[in-house]
Amino acid sequence: MSDETLPAFASLNVGDPVAQRDVEISRDTLVRYAAASGDFNPIHYNDAFARQAGLPGVIAHGMLTMGIGASVVEEWAGSGNIVDYQARFTRPVPVPALGAATVSVTAVVGALDHELQQARIDVTVTFDGAKVMGKAQAIVDCA
Repeated sequence: MSDETLPAFASLNVGDPVAQRDVEISRDTLVRYAAASGDFNPIHYNDAFARQAGLPGVIAHGMLTMGIGASVVEEWAGSGNIVDYQARFTRPVPVPALGAATVSVTAVVGALDHELQQARIDVTVTFDGAKVMGKAQAIVDCA
């Protein structure tokens, strides 16, 4: 990987926003994700089943939501520079039968490791103003 694709470590400061994007998730998105992942749990396509399970209706796959957060960091950091990514699921993202649910993703420098030349990027994913993932963090290699 060439140095041109790496984030410039010397220019990073804790608290700096590095990426932001809104992403729409429709029922079509869920169908495509289910086919790619093999996750055909009915809570992701059947409203009656989802409600019976105690959910507000069909919800997005947690790993889809997590992947959306990672993709925003990857677009900033460059392919192959994320060395770790973790998150906890804290609340579901309901997806309406018509239209889409919009999640907002913000990535901010949370910490810098000067010895390893790595940045911890804190990722916030929200839906309707509420966080849907907790402690979502990516470690980006900037060396």
